[in-house]
Amino acid sequence: MNSEELKEFLDYKVDQYNQIKFIESDPIQIPHQFSEKEDIAISGFITATLAWGQRKTIIKSANKFMTLMGNTPFDFVMSATDNQIKRLSLFKHRTFNGYDAKYLIQAIRGIYREYGSFDAAFLEGIQPGDTNLCNAIVHFRNSLFGVEKTRTHKHVSDPGRGSAAKRINMFLRWMCRKDNKGVDFGIWDIPSSLLSCPLDVHSGNVARKLGLLSRKQNDWKAVMELDDALRRMDPKDPVKYDFALFGLGVFEKF
Repeated sequence: MNSEELKEFLDYKVDQYNQIKFIESDPIQIPHQFSEKEDIAISGFITATLAWGQRKTIIKSANKFMTLMGNTPFDFVMSATDNQIKRLSLFKHRTFNGYDAKYLIQAIRGIYREYGSFDAAFLEGIQPGDTNLCNAIVHFRNSLFGVEKTRTHKHVSDPGRGSAAKRINMFLRWMCRKDNKGVDFGIWDIPSSLLSCPLDVHSGNVARKLGLLSRKQNDWKAVMELDDALRRMDPKDPVKYDFALFGLGVFEKF
């Protein structure tokens, strides 16, 4: 396919998969259980943090986490007593355990106390001339964890150290991308042009087969290479092609 044919093909696949029915089998269904901005943000971030492994297991674990918070994420983060937070000791998803769950809630509470909202911690990290959200993610991560190093740090990737940061890029797509299709929320005022594709094994393999990516490793350099290719097709909303790459890889075994 030439570049025009490739764009036409991928635009078609975006339209095919960027539909309400996509929510039914995707972890984004968890934040869709809520209507308030901060409930959506907190539930979305926790769900994205747990998003590795089989999607059914991710959804089950994220629902359990919401239940342990009384299905009131923002109220729990801001008001839970030490005894209520201890409920999270029961939680486990792969290598993410009860200690990580308790630590993450307390870290998110710190974000709200410092910035007043979840998105403000990202917005403050955007630098003039940035073409992606690497600086914003690094700033958020540093604000979330501070200087203290714990085992929980490994569950929030750092693109400043070369990680593709798939899960947090997915979370940012959920929060920032505005297209009125009912899948992504678009509740944060961060331009879609700065968003990066959540690069994983599936999207990476499809991108390489389509000639959008040559780098073999799924790291931040690969994310930037893929960003460049996708922005040539749609500079205002490049991350919409995540639906196409994901759908082709997961649903069609492309």
